[in-house]
Amino acid sequence: MLVVVCLGAAREAIAQSTAPPIVPAELSARRATTPPRIDGILDDEVWSGAPLGLGTWMSYNPLRGEPEQQHTDVWIAFDNEAIYFAFRCFDAEPDRIRTTISRRDNVWNDDWVGVSVDSSRAGQIAYHMFVNPSGVQMDALQSRNEDTAVDWLWQSAGKVDRGGYTVEIRLPLQSIRFRGGPDVRMGMLFFRRSSRLGVSWSWPEMKPGAWVFESHAPVAFGELHQPLLLEVIPSATFSRNETRAAGGDWRSPNNRRDFGASVKYGVTSTVTLDATVNPDFSQVESDAFEVEVNNRFPVFFSEKRPFFMEGLGLFNLAGTGGDATMRTAVHTRRIVDPVVGAKLTGTAGPYTFATLVAPDESVDPEAPKLFGIARGVRNFGDGQFAGVLVADTEFRRDHNRVIAADVSLKHGQNFRWNGNVILTDSADVEGTRSSGNGGQLSYSYETRRVGISGQVEHYDRGFRMDTAFINRVGITRGWQYQSLSFYPGGRFAWIKRVNPFLWVAATNDRLQGGTELWVIPAIRFNFTRQGYLRLDVMRGHETFAQRRFEIGRYFADGGAQVTRWLFVGGNINAGPAVFYDPAAPFQGTRRSMNARVELQPNANLNHNLSYTFVHFERRETGEKVFDVHIVNLRNTYQFSRQFLLRAITQYDSSRRRVLGDFLASYELVPGTVVHAGYGSLWERVDPDPYRATARALFFKASYLARF
Repeated sequence: MLVVVCLGAAREAIAQSTAPPIVPAELSARRATTPPRIDGILDDEVWSGAPLGLGTWMSYNPLRGEPEQQHTDVWIAFDNEAIYFAFRCFDAEPDRIRTTISRRDNVWNDDWVGVSVDSSRAGQIAYHMFVNPSGVQMDALQSRNEDTAVDWLWQSAGKVDRGGYTVEIRLPLQSIRFRGGPDVRMGMLFFRRSSRLGVSWSWPEMKPGAWVFESHAPVAFGELHQPLLLEVIPSATFSRNETRAAGGDWRSPNNRRDFGASVKYGVTSTVTLDATVNPDFSQVESDAFEVEVNNRFPVFFSEKRPFFMEGLGLFNLAGTGGDATMRTAVHTRRIVDPVVGAKLTGTAGPYTFATLVAPDESVDPEAPKLFGIARGVRNFGDGQFAGVLVADTEFRRDHNRVIAADVSLKHGQNFRWNGNVILTDSADVEGTRSSGNGGQLSYSYETRRVGISGQVEHYDRGFRMDTAFINRVGITRGWQYQSLSFYPGGRFAWIKRVNPFLWVAATNDRLQGGTELWVIPAIRFNFTRQGYLRLDVMRGHETFAQRRFEIGRYFADGGAQVTRWLFVGGNINAGPAVFYDPAAPFQGTRRSMNARVELQPNANLNHNLSYTFVHFERRETGEKVFDVHIVNLRNTYQFSRQFLLRAITQYDSSRRRVLGDFLASYELVPGTVVHAGYGSLWERVDPDPYRATARALFFKASYLARF
């Protein structure tokens, strides 16, 4: 039976890989004589005509290639100032539409509709805009990867009615980069998500294995010109910080006042300069507490500072991220305290480029560590490109100079491969020189039924890359993944996808003096109501400090949107593990569990609670080595799309710490914000109970002026 299934899957894969791509017909946007009012009500004259003839939308997540279950109409209009979109999202059960009033980029579990705009039609940068039925925005910048951290200025509104919901979007021409003229064309792709069905659709269809840029449909605008882009964001901050040792008195407060400014200037219609002077690089939201006990590799925390977040994906190398040893080639949180910064990004024909320069005063204010990064990419269409990355850090006698080349190519409709090569030259503060090479080669083959991928990577002992987030060096590693997908129907239509897979990884670790082998057979299920379940078993071995240890796990992870206002999820994990003591490691057993609950009793109030427990014991004696409890509680009341109050409580038993944060935030548009917050850190030192050891008050205000 299994042979029959595999042969059938192979026949389907071959048929799909040889099928000619569907090229959508060109669409035409309508010129608006009077701009529509962005209120979510489609009563403007410009929307009175027939919607675009898009045809059938097709699913892409978690199903592939299933026709839409909810119809969507779309209109596009434009004038000399902006592009306008209108969506009529039909729903036979409007009372079951999920929508919330929340801060920007925080409503992915809602129903939503959106559009991707490849404004230059170069297949290199696309602007994704998503809106929920209450008009709350989410956006992302698509380059080599999808970067959801970036925010730009656009307007939206939404309304739920008897037929479903409607959404309007206004995209100012200043917010996107394109080459103007008498006959402008852009690429566009439309999305829709149903929360209760747990399915996302798109038009045109996004084929398995296809990159998002391969799916954009051409839209004609006629005459359109790029306006001047000049934005200035002055900012003012005030902070008051106090600390004390446990059991001691409060030290004199440290008061700090800062004034700064950021500038964005459109050098040409496709090139943008960003600069900042004396910016406030503090984070408005604390990193969630994570388990940091007995981790072999450091915990990754994402960038949250606006200047660095925008366009960060442009610096990514092909093959990084996912399960690769190098999470990202440019991790800007390594630039801890820059006093100034500058970025230049843009496109020129088939080329994309990005540069970043910033001195970091965190090491030595008198002699900052200088970071310089440059990236260039040549696009060949259909998601294919070749690029180069140059990075340099300089600090007195210490330096790290890197040059990397990468390529991503495609064969047919379903097969893709990519690779990179990285050369490094370094010296430490004593002037001792070192060098090392690294790189990877990976491939993927994807159809609706079959998924196969693999990667080989290598890093020398002397490899060093100051800008990167990389787990380790001195290794050669490879992994292989294969999966099948089945889509039940009929009585089992509530099961959207069944996905058994096998993942195998092997490593030669020259620094630790041995090998690793992981084998994971597993199965995933996707259900309605955004439900999912994963079950897997892992067996293998790992070498650490010249010794070989058994590793493995029994793992289950699942979750579901039980009702419109309640999401529950969690996982359990148990198996043999290593205690990573460099001097005296030993074999142990690890058990962990995590529970997550998101409760929204109404559209404005959100409670988010996560609890993690980890138990580790020595195998040979059964002695408990440690128990760790991590609690993250976040409560938010969103008075409107602009104004919120948020309270965060976080607890880490391993560090004996409790963090409390309170924030009042008003964001009119990205860049025009007012934040006021108070935070305190409580620590326990035996025999004293928890006592406050740090507290801080801060205020920040900035204003976006666009000329």
